[in-house]
Amino acid sequence: MQRLATLTTEGLKALVDAPEPLVALVPVGSVEPHGPHLPLGTDTTISLGAILRSEADLTAAGVTPLLAPAVPYGVTDYAEGFAGAVSIPAPTLTAFLVALRDGLLGEGFDHVCFVNNHLEPEHDAAVRAATEGAAPGAASVACPLTRRWGRTLSDEYKRGNCHAGRYETSLVLAQAPETVDRSRAASLPALAISLADGIEHGQKTFAAMGIESAYTGAPAEATAEEGEAMYERLATMVTTEILEALGLRD
Repeated sequence: MQRLATLTTEGLKALVDAPEPLVALVPVGSVEPHGPHLPLGTDTTISLGAILRSEADLTAAGVTPLLAPAVPYGVTDYAEGFAGAVSIPAPTLTAFLVALRDGLLGEGFDHVCFVNNHLEPEHDAAVRAATEGAAPGAASVACPLTRRWGRTLSDEYKRGNCHAGRYETSLVLAQAPETVDRSRAASLPALAISLADGIEHGQKTFAAMGIESAYTGAPAEATAEEGEAMYERLATMVTTEILEALGLRD
């Protein structure tokens, strides 16, 4: 997939002037602890992986996808107390994304899609708010917190005990294996603490949920093969959200 940051001004102008719809895909994530074995930028890595795997289907549908630079910071309050939880206020994130959206649309992009895999509720709400006020079809969010996509993912994801567990570790193994501490992952016991249940019961931090090492789930069971299977579903999510917004798919 072509990258906005590596184009020349003439290269971008040629894409803007072409007849095919031009779509900016923006990976959104966080700087957040993901256990003893995954990097702080895990969520951004997952968003990038989903975007890259959506290229073929978008191109086949007559759309020109362009990877925009990532937004790697977000609302990261649940990880408070762990080293590496760099959080920004939700209104700040929304304001930045709105400005980014308008800047890209002003450059001639037909659509901006924010692909988000940091699943903290307030962060998700802040990202979705950045599509409000845009012209019809101009902006979308692709995020597995949308139920239609979440129900296509793994059993661990559906249970909610998936923070740096088998689900996310598999995805990072598939996209950036060099960033995973495999021996550490293999040594971690499976934990059945559900983030979804904790959030539903009003618990506001990992510590309050009993998550002592910034992970839950079963990282030792992760495989790159499972990660690729999950990326196939996340790529479908990205493609569908964009094509539906553009009116190219019912």
